[in-house]
Amino acid sequence: MAAVKKNELYSSLWASCDELRGGMDASQYKDYILTLLFVRYVSDKFKGQKYADLKVPEKGSFYDIVALKGNKNIGEEIDKVIARLAEANNLRGVIDNAHFNDASKLGQGQELVDKLTKIIAIFERPEFDLKNNHADGDDIIGDAYEYLMRHFATESGKSKGQFYTPAEVSRILAKVIGVDKITSRDTTVYDPACGSGSLLIKVAEAAPFEISMYGQEKDVSTAGLAKMNFVLHNKAASEVKIGSTFSDPQYFEPNTDDTILRGFDFVVANPPFSTKNWTNGFKGKEYDRFIGYDDTPPEKNGDYAWLLHILKSLKSKGKAAVILPHGVLFRGNAEVTIRKNIIDRGYIKGIIGLPANLFYGTGIPACVLVIDKKDANKRTGIFMIDASRDYIKDGNKNRLRERDIYKIVTTFNKQIEEDKYSRFVPNDEIKIKNEYNLNLPRYIDGSTPDDLQDIDAHLHGGIPVFDVDSMDKYWKLFGNLKYVLFGKFRKGYYKLNVPKDNIRQIIYADKEFSKYANLIDEACERWQKVADKRLYYIDDEVEIKKLIVVLAEDLIKKFENIELIDKYDVYEVLLSYWQDVMADDVYLVSQYGYEVGKEIYLVDKDWDGRLIPKHIIIDNFFAPEKTILDDTEHHISEAQSKLDEFIEEHTGEDGALFEYFNKDKDSMDNKAIKAEVKKLKKENNDDAKILFEYVEQLDLLKEKEKLLKEIKNGLDSEVKNKYPTLSIDEIKKLLIVKKWYDKIFKEIENLYTTVSHNIADRIVEIVERYESTLGELESDVKKYENKVKGHLKKMGFEL
Repeated sequence: MAAVKKNELYSSLWASCDELRGGMDASQYKDYILTLLFVRYVSDKFKGQKYADLKVPEKGSFYDIVALKGNKNIGEEIDKVIARLAEANNLRGVIDNAHFNDASKLGQGQELVDKLTKIIAIFERPEFDLKNNHADGDDIIGDAYEYLMRHFATESGKSKGQFYTPAEVSRILAKVIGVDKITSRDTTVYDPACGSGSLLIKVAEAAPFEISMYGQEKDVSTAGLAKMNFVLHNKAASEVKIGSTFSDPQYFEPNTDDTILRGFDFVVANPPFSTKNWTNGFKGKEYDRFIGYDDTPPEKNGDYAWLLHILKSLKSKGKAAVILPHGVLFRGNAEVTIRKNIIDRGYIKGIIGLPANLFYGTGIPACVLVIDKKDANKRTGIFMIDASRDYIKDGNKNRLRERDIYKIVTTFNKQIEEDKYSRFVPNDEIKIKNEYNLNLPRYIDGSTPDDLQDIDAHLHGGIPVFDVDSMDKYWKLFGNLKYVLFGKFRKGYYKLNVPKDNIRQIIYADKEFSKYANLIDEACERWQKVADKRLYYIDDEVEIKKLIVVLAEDLIKKFENIELIDKYDVYEVLLSYWQDVMADDVYLVSQYGYEVGKEIYLVDKDWDGRLIPKHIIIDNFFAPEKTILDDTEHHISEAQSKLDEFIEEHTGEDGALFEYFNKDKDSMDNKAIKAEVKKLKKENNDDAKILFEYVEQLDLLKEKEKLLKEIKNGLDSEVKNKYPTLSIDEIKKLLIVKKWYDKIFKEIENLYTTVSHNIADRIVEIVERYESTLGELESDVKKYENKVKGHLKKMGFEL
């Protein structure tokens, strides 16, 4: 099979599926697509296996579905195939919820036949036969499933996208509860509102070995998504049970006649916010969930009902992370009573405030409550993080960047206190001063201070010492620069020592300022030495997800003490490039070896290198040819500009080219001009000369364009022929140094360039703010006013 990049596979799958969706709602269409993906995987993975996780019965495989393409009863027969697979694995009502014979969703007659035949053809593609792929620590098909669910959640809208918790948030929950540090293989993790199971899977992936996962989901079709998700991520033994967590909980301690809720080592949850009907079906069996908190959760708001259920479902030393709306931190009445009891017991280890509009079910901001029962009675306070301002816009949603995730996790796990971001808040401040109100702004002031105006400076001149000294962070690094730029003016005020227009030039020319850039280069070089040892030796045993963790953590260490660049921004440079490009490249190398660097592939009626873009081949092996190509393009550009000027000059109403210019199409009728030139061959008047010159310039331009095409085709052919001749050492250097390192280091360099500009911009801003006193401005206004009056008087107007 030809090498296929994961992102290419996922995006083409989404595009193909979306094209076939028609008018069906994404929340419905997903069931059909994800079911077929599941059946394809299970058929390839387990058919014929004696001790497989799932059985693939006769007439119950994907290839039985393939045989139905074009069949007039295709929908009904697909349902039968999937029913056989479900029956053989005790999955009735779980994986067979999508009805392929539903005319109201898929159309009738031939429309249904054609649509289903096309959908089957998508999943029949050979690149989906990936049963032997485990290069990335889990199946590529599992990642494809996650990719599709994320897109379906985005398309489904607020009311129908709640089945999916964004992977970025899931990763935070997994890492702040410490599942990566477990030592027992009997560890259990539970999600009482598991949706599609993505959150549970992210927690399990963070563990050092396989752990047992248990989920409960009220919606039948969503529970089916979860079960399929588990299988596709090689976690088929994990459980997902159907039913309301409040009225019909499914997990109990053994030998208790279903009277005592089971305790788990870890619980994670992203339950529906502020559920108004959580008591529906409730039969009074509260299983001691609400006892001991001096009140019960409000009937019309289920936030604390979820929290108390989670607390009851934890073992005595259990840990949990639950996503809830900010209201749980400060609302009153019954909730403040319950909150007081939870705080007094020391259960809350931390609170992490998240940005608004992260989730598919709601746009309101949420927080993560981190619960830890171990040594809860000894807890002296709560660690709080306000990460509400750290995100990036992604379509109509906000999204956490890699830097944001890493900063939250690192700050929480290491209990790092940072001004305006995080702090450990002692119990007295919470209980006495703030009366058990946990609203984050009471403890962390994340607001940006106003830029104060100095009235005295505006009246009497000078640059306030306060404004200049507020840049002390920079003056400590570039001590001489401050005194080059500023001198004493009067008490409490500086003056500018240099012309304002020279400020930037002086800053960038400062020796200490210039030398600081060397620190960036040195840090990059130190990281490269470490990265080389891993990136030059990628094979099919590399654990790709662990590889990027090691590379990223080493990079951030190298920039730990470089004050002017935010180490989290450096981290984002690497992780962003990893997600966009590098992860796919590493995956290809791990699957097919560095030899994949010799491959080319077609893209948009053109071609490119599968691993190494052809522009890198050109830059490194065909520099002289590239120079000739660039020069030819430059000559063509000049010739085109000259011709455009000539046309503009002679297409006026009296111009010789006027009648040949089509305004609607903004183009010349060259055919008509050339015909006229033939007639005027022996004419010598001015109009004829203009036509002759136009045709001469046009022919010269066409000749150059023809030459350019020949040069491009020749170079293209040489480059294409170069790929198969590349040695492994050449491929490694081109890929690792010229493609990966060059891009990463350029982006890090841009971070410093931005900082440099910010320093200069701030200094210029301060200088310009106090450049003129109020008296000088009033004098200038008076001067200009008199000048205007003088001009008006000359024109015969009196004010």
